[in-house]
Amino acid sequence: MTPPPLGPVCTGASTVATGPAPYAAYPTFSSYVRARGPVLLRTARSLTANPSDAEDLLQTALTKTFVAWERIEDHRALDGYVRRALLNTRTSQWRKRKVDEFACEELPEPTGVPAPDPAERQVLHDAMWRAVMKLPDRQRAMVVLRYYEDLSEAQTAEVLGVSIGTVKSAVSRALGKLREDPELAPAC
Repeated sequence: MTPPPLGPVCTGASTVATGPAPYAAYPTFSSYVRARGPVLLRTARSLTANPSDAEDLLQTALTKTFVAWERIEDHRALDGYVRRALLNTRTSQWRKRKVDEFACEELPEPTGVPAPDPAERQVLHDAMWRAVMKLPDRQRAMVVLRYYEDLSEAQTAEVLGVSIGTVKSAVSRALGKLREDPELAPAC
């Protein structure tokens, strides 16, 4: 005589597996999802920034609800149960992602020097030009040719018809006067 077949250890799992469709064992679950799905999706969207992530979050929470459907005693509190499942699932996802983040000693973005304020640059430019205009004509010409026109000492000497040594000494005296100018004192 053959022994009788042993029953399944988990009756809920065998009922779902042998039924014609997963929702056939819980006809009220599918009607609940149809009725409350849009409201629950709005709740899921409030927990995530991405609509696709919200749909995945709701699907996971509804899966957990489906598994626990027989254990839920008060079906009038299903919205609260699903909302709690949404929140717990989102918290678990957040914690799992947090593990992937590592503190590092160097920031990935270079901080760099902040760009100077254009208004301050203009104020400095105007003060510099006023100080250059106070120089004697010959020194002013040499400073303008050397630093504004970017000519070499030899080229400046050739343009003005003087020696290179004269250009060097005149520019040196002019720069000394510019350093002493009270309008340029904070910039130096």
